[in-house]
Amino acid sequence: MSWGTELWDQFDNLEKHTQWGIEVLEKYIKFVKERAEIEINYAKQLRNLSKKYQTKKNSKEEEESKYTSCKAFQTTLNETNDYAGQHEVISENMTSMIMAELTRVVQELKQERKAHFHEGRKAQQHIETCWKQLESSKRRFERDCKEADRAQQYFERMDADINVTKADVEKARQQAQIRHQMADDSKGDYSSVLQKFNHEQQEHYHTHIPAIFQKLQDMEERRISRLGESLKTYAEIDRQVIPIIGKCLDGITKSAESINGKQDSQTVVDSFKSGFEPPGDVDFEDFTQSMKRTVSDTSLTAPRGDIGKSEAKTPGKSRGKLWPFIKKNKLMSLLTSPHQPPPPPPASASPSAVPNGPQSPKQHKEPLTHRLNDFMTSKPKIHCFRSLKRGCFGFHQGATPEDFSNLPPEQRRKKLQQKVDELNKDIQKEIDQRDALTKMKDVYMKNPQMGDPSSVAQKLIEIGNNIEKLRVEVQKFEGWLAEVEGRLPSRDNSRRQSALYETQTTAPVNNCVQDRESSPDGSYTEDQSQETEVKVTPTEFDDDFDDEEPLATIGTCKALYPFDGENEGTISIAEGEILSVIEEDKGDGWTRIRRNEEEEGYVPTSYIEVYLDKNAKGAKTYI
Repeated sequence: MSWGTELWDQFDNLEKHTQWGIEVLEKYIKFVKERAEIEINYAKQLRNLSKKYQTKKNSKEEEESKYTSCKAFQTTLNETNDYAGQHEVISENMTSMIMAELTRVVQELKQERKAHFHEGRKAQQHIETCWKQLESSKRRFERDCKEADRAQQYFERMDADINVTKADVEKARQQAQIRHQMADDSKGDYSSVLQKFNHEQQEHYHTHIPAIFQKLQDMEERRISRLGESLKTYAEIDRQVIPIIGKCLDGITKSAESINGKQDSQTVVDSFKSGFEPPGDVDFEDFTQSMKRTVSDTSLTAPRGDIGKSEAKTPGKSRGKLWPFIKKNKLMSLLTSPHQPPPPPPASASPSAVPNGPQSPKQHKEPLTHRLNDFMTSKPKIHCFRSLKRGCFGFHQGATPEDFSNLPPEQRRKKLQQKVDELNKDIQKEIDQRDALTKMKDVYMKNPQMGDPSSVAQKLIEIGNNIEKLRVEVQKFEGWLAEVEGRLPSRDNSRRQSALYETQTTAPVNNCVQDRESSPDGSYTEDQSQETEVKVTPTEFDDDFDDEEPLATIGTCKALYPFDGENEGTISIAEGEILSVIEEDKGDGWTRIRRNEEEEGYVPTSYIEVYLDKNAKGAKTYI
């Protein structure tokens, strides 16, 4: 089957068909372009949606992110963001792999089609020119034959007429001979042109046109094949992202399965537990006694003289703000509840935390006035009552004191413990950096060609100063933490890991006491003499890091050069040896490796070629 033989006379129809084929390809390119725009817009909308509902930093939502349901929702948002990224990949691949390629193909097809049809039109013009020459030669031969016939007839009439002179007859005969000669010449030209035309026509319809039409057929078939390949690529682009989209959906499913209602309930307890004991029973007040009141054990009032003295001592004080957590009309029920100082820290868990454990002994009923005085001097008490409203140490309303004294005891303990943990992590980072620089300095001292030891000396001094500052901060916060834990009932203080900072906490406490005593707003005041100093036996600071788990393997390495490993902390390697990498280069030029799960140490990073496993878990990241 060939267009050249089957469609030799369909030049115009083939021209229209090939133009339609290119338009189909352009239509498909436009379709892919709009699909890519839809994908990129969809991805953009998904990213904006995910960003809109992401947890804002330093906001209430960040506190809520500790619940498993909120964590699952955040994971869903992150997976949705990754899901949007796959749609961006689809758009990019369609643009680069289909649109750009087919646009180039269309341009090539247009140029090729134009060249083929230009050649075809040129061949048609040539055969038409030959046909016109044949027609012209034929008409001239026909005209000459007719004129020769008329000249012969005129000569015969002249020759038969007796009245015509002999000269006229001879002239008519010569004219007839001339016409016959011209007819014979025209006949020869016509025959020659006819033969030439037949040859050109044979070449046109059996050689030139079939060749041109065959090229057009090949071009059209190539266009159809490229369209088929593009459709296959179109499907393959979508199929490539399906596994990743599946992983995104699996991540959402896994996060949904990780939601734990019990754990969230416990988180609520940890977040809002104040650490105060609930009020006890209300004492019975007997009003059957005499209406004349004296200084008795069941009266809240005092003699007028005493009242005057009391008011003279504390001018401007209002008794309506004694208790910061309840309303004024509930004060009496609180004051009459049984209250006792907290027991000393036990060596084990509090009996109240054990189910069916022994109950606390009931307190005997005391006179109401004694109960009021007991409430005023009882432990545990808030470090600064006024701090619950506007904070201590000169902080304005809305600001957070450094020692978190504006929080209830339990929440304050958690914040202080969190601050201590953060400082310990910072100290460990500084220590790791100091150790790395020390090793680098030792290497420079033994191998001066590798570097100048004095270049790291100043940095080591700065790191040492930073460590000392951080340790002072840790001691300060641990002092506040020990103070809070000493006041909380049934709190196990066995987790204290370093010496408490005692002397530096005295000044802030005294400032808070003075601030309370001089407060004109009627807040409850405490006496400094009632503060209890808490001391805990100091322990070694580095005990926090004694029980470190072995580092996980994050890749492998190949020794490019031998290394002796004579310094402490280094390890010797042989050229070509394969070892495990357990810690990346932190910028100091050393990499930590392991041999046979037992021997490990540092080697220069330039001495090895590292192959990290990107999917490895447990690798440490240092800043």
